[in-house]
Amino acid sequence: MRGNGANMYDLFVDVPGGKVFTRRWNVQATQNPPLILLHDSLGCVELWQDFPLELAHACNCEVIAYDRLGFGKSSARSGALSMQFICEEAAIYFPAIQETLGLTRFSLFGHSVGGGMALMIAASQPDHCAAVITESAQAFVEERTKVGIRTAMQHFVQPEQFAKLERLHGDKARWVFAAWTETWLAPAFADWSLDPHLSGVTSPVLAIHGDLDEYGSLEFPRRIVTRAGGHAEKLILRGCGHIPHREQKAQVLQACSTFLHNQLGY
Repeated sequence: MRGNGANMYDLFVDVPGGKVFTRRWNVQATQNPPLILLHDSLGCVELWQDFPLELAHACNCEVIAYDRLGFGKSSARSGALSMQFICEEAAIYFPAIQETLGLTRFSLFGHSVGGGMALMIAASQPDHCAAVITESAQAFVEERTKVGIRTAMQHFVQPEQFAKLERLHGDKARWVFAAWTETWLAPAFADWSLDPHLSGVTSPVLAIHGDLDEYGSLEFPRRIVTRAGGHAEKLILRGCGHIPHREQKAQVLQACSTFLHNQLGY
């Protein structure tokens, strides 16, 4: 484990197919379960910027983020992303990270597709997951999501915009972009939904969503909250798009802190 200052530590973890980069903030600061961050379709640890450290302080717990295999500093992947990639994150990759880091009890914070992964992990590990916070999470494949992706594809045609992805993912950037666009727009993925799994999520859930989210309507948080198997509540942020932790960071930090305090006594 390598320290980077500000009580921040980096570690590469062996998973099937390669190594995954992890970063921890506020290590062993409290006895509260750590909060694990799961990034979006183009994301990585670096893209969270200063949010994890601020979240750790606001919620009085350790925060851990990792680059999924094929993203950021993690090992590259080849071939098309599996249409079962959300289930596979919960069944294959997260458990390997969990074992290496010794995560016997944890909470989850997932952004966008990371929110779906967080719910899948919670459903598969009800005895280990203390709470789930989703942010802009997709609950099924909506036309609004596909329109947003097609619009983004035109945006990233510009070399200066694609260069931003390359700064985050290096020579993996084209795979990352294709994994997002080609999977979500594939006819074979059109019927994907969290519905079969939500009743298995018995830990408390907070679903955060912006009313201007260009990748999903308010039906997403409504579906999550109404079909979850335990206590669930939603927070709709007015005038907010797809990245609430950047667009309305103070509100998100306060909401997470209050939710974890009320549900877990943080």
